[in-house]
Amino acid sequence: MSKKKNFPGIFKSMKLWLILIFLLIGTIPATILRGGILRSYETKAVSNRSIDILSQARILGNQIIFNNYLEDTSSEIINSQLEQLSNIYDGRVMIIDGNFRIVKDTYGVDEGKTIVSEEVIRSFSGEEISKHDSDNGYIEMTIPLTDTESKESLGVFLVSVSTDSIKLNLEYLKDGALVIEISMLLVVLALSVMLSMRLVRPLSDMSRQISEIQNGFATELKEETYLETEDISHRFNQLFERMKVIDESREEFVSNVSHELKTPLTSMKVLADSLNGQENVPLELYREFMGDIGNEIDRETKIINDLLSLVKMDRSAADLNISSVNINEQLELILKRLRPIAEKQNIELVLESFRPVSAEVDEVKLTLAITNLVENAIKYNRPDGWVHVSLNADHQYFYIKVEDGGIGIPEESLEHIYERFYRVDKSHSREIGGTGLGLAITRNAILMHRGAIKVFSTEGEGTIFNVRIPLNYIAS
Repeated sequence: MSKKKNFPGIFKSMKLWLILIFLLIGTIPATILRGGILRSYETKAVSNRSIDILSQARILGNQIIFNNYLEDTSSEIINSQLEQLSNIYDGRVMIIDGNFRIVKDTYGVDEGKTIVSEEVIRSFSGEEISKHDSDNGYIEMTIPLTDTESKESLGVFLVSVSTDSIKLNLEYLKDGALVIEISMLLVVLALSVMLSMRLVRPLSDMSRQISEIQNGFATELKEETYLETEDISHRFNQLFERMKVIDESREEFVSNVSHELKTPLTSMKVLADSLNGQENVPLELYREFMGDIGNEIDRETKIINDLLSLVKMDRSAADLNISSVNINEQLELILKRLRPIAEKQNIELVLESFRPVSAEVDEVKLTLAITNLVENAIKYNRPDGWVHVSLNADHQYFYIKVEDGGIGIPEESLEHIYERFYRVDKSHSREIGGTGLGLAITRNAILMHRGAIKVFSTEGEGTIFNVRIPLNYIAS
């Protein structure tokens, strides 16, 4: 089972693919070249033999006409030359007169017979015809025997020669080429293995360095052999640094969560121990301590609820329950819920809507985000202060601005306000019941809607939060 399962893994090896590619690059052109050379040799050899035979046949043809051989085949000189031509090229020569009768056959079997073929007829018309039959291994040529004075075709010189010697030489060449090709293949294979190992070595070094980083023996990946490996090393180091920051943030978050959850419990234990350590506790004191314990329980509950909200916000955007929502009505409802808190501090809470706005949002998450912004604007304000909420939109986005004339945020704290459990004024935040999670929840909710949030603040003068969210939700 395991062998079958692991076998395809061989073909995922870059080294193997590089070897195969180099082999193909090295052998395919050599194979094509070998085939081309062998075909060229055969064509050239046949052509040269045809030219040689044609030139000798023309000379003999002139002698045949001059000696009137078509009428009298007794000429020993011509017969000797015909036999010599037949023997040299391992072929057969036939002389055909004007009546298509074979007057001479070097094989001596068809003399006196009549031959009528397309080639012979065409040669009587003055054509010289050469035909190579590679399957049967012969060259056949028909040359007209023309009278030098009248230019009349008196007969045909037919030659059929074997190409076995050409084929034999071709086989020798094939064998030699095969030996050379195998030798080249072995050389190319050796070079392919060497080159592939050289090319893949930086990746192996990177794997080794990553293992060392994983085991804590190194803190940086450094492989600069190629531009690509240098870029990968750079990006890996960036990712590693980012992971370290995330890990540190996670540890800090766990520490903060532990501290924030422990603080109300510690307060409740101190209050409970105070009650238990006293005898005949006055009813008023008992009620006061129990009220404080209740407040600490409410604070603990709020921290836990905010943590649960934050965990939900950290999930994928697929958890969004998108629907078409009237944003004007949603803001009016949010401000209606928060108005009692504002009235306690005599804070003027105003909503200004420039146009009707409907958008595709998760109503619950967006309500939580905007509620946090407006509630913070109320809590971190001055007595008799003001909070102004406005709504506007264009063809693509809707915009919510939450502006207050409160205590503001120091410039050095602006870049940290979205961090979990970060507080600008810890004592004041705990005093008014802040958990340090509200803005983190708000930012995550807005980002899940593919939106953006920006803050502008001047310490002692006030703060402005600008929120931009698409009218139509775009899934990732």
